[in-house]
Amino acid sequence: MATTETSGSGDITRSLELMWGGGERPTRGPKPALTLERIVTAAVRLADAEGIAAVSMRRLSTELGTGTMSLYRYVPGKAELLDLMLNHVQAPGDDEEAFHGGWRTAVAAYGRATLAQYRRHPWLLQVNQARPVLGPSAVGGLERVLTYIKPMGLTDPELISVLIMVEGYVSGVARNHVHAAQAAADSQLSDEAFWEAQRPVLERIMESGKFPLIAGLSEDAFGPDFDHFEFGLQRILDGLEVLVERREGESAGSPGN
Repeated sequence: MATTETSGSGDITRSLELMWGGGERPTRGPKPALTLERIVTAAVRLADAEGIAAVSMRRLSTELGTGTMSLYRYVPGKAELLDLMLNHVQAPGDDEEAFHGGWRTAVAAYGRATLAQYRRHPWLLQVNQARPVLGPSAVGGLERVLTYIKPMGLTDPELISVLIMVEGYVSGVARNHVHAAQAAADSQLSDEAFWEAQRPVLERIMESGKFPLIAGLSEDAFGPDFDHFEFGLQRILDGLEVLVERREGESAGSPGN
């Protein structure tokens, strides 16, 4: 799934106005048939179903049953629309309780929530977000997670690095999930059928004795029951815990303590 779009590539000031308020131009007379929220919601729905490449002002106008030029009264173009779509899907969820219980619980909740977001909106993997336009959702989400991980006692750059590290891990896992689903859909072949097709040749190769370690793997080594995502997430947390404990020790041993 290649990157096809880039956030922050339009009129940044206009995107910020639309996200933070004061951007939706007031109208007089009867209530308009369209609203900015309705437009963005329809764009997200279309991207969820067909990918971000399917989203265009012309296609969106068809989905909404209006003229293309009507959309431009609300949003300048697709670049700014993309910024609004990202802000829409990145809104913090109603999972506040999942973050309670200490920094380790909060980091794990952040990782799981991020993976769930990618699964709901696979097109996010097609967007280059190296330079995001910071709307209410991004800022609110960052404020929330920082509130829970601040007690780690790390420096501010290190706290941001924790989130970058978790995001990088999660996006890699999510990409694998999306690619697997896409391969199954494109080939019309289930995972079971795919591996069954290879079984006769692989069994003969394993019996040759050339790959003893692979041949000796347990039957469940590649099974679906092992949660690779959680295993990796917990190892990240274990590593962070070593750092946090080291910092606590350094603080306790510093002069004046």
